[in-house]
Amino acid sequence: MTVIFLYSIVAAAALIYAPFLVVGYARISIGYDISAPRTMFDKLPPYAQRATWAHQNSFETFMVFSAAAMMAYVTGVNSPWAFVAAIAFIVARLLYSIFYIVNIPILRSLMFAIGGLGSATLFILSLIQVSS
Repeated sequence: MTVIFLYSIVAAAALIYAPFLVVGYARISIGYDISAPRTMFDKLPPYAQRATWAHQNSFETFMVFSAAAMMAYVTGVNSPWAFVAAIAFIVARLLYSIFYIVNIPILRSLMFAIGGLGSATLFILSLIQVSS
């Protein structure tokens, strides 16, 4: 059952690019400039700028989560709490991007906290597993 940690890493990696689909749509809508794609940021509508930030934040949280999930997998954590933490991270990160794009800061922040709690839970349960 610990294979859920590996699947959650794959899902988290895929979720990195979900907000970028919105950015891609906005870039095409305003006329994509292949010679200077990064300079287009200021021309993007606000929702696409927020999608860019959600995309960037997804890279940052992925590194921590993937380390936590891999640690849980390697140490053989087999706890319902760990499985809930891994799934909660995935759901929270999906909702984080949605709330960021539609500009609901309080829910975005809540999802960020839930995702961080999921990663922290996996680290803690892994350390408990190793010490016992």
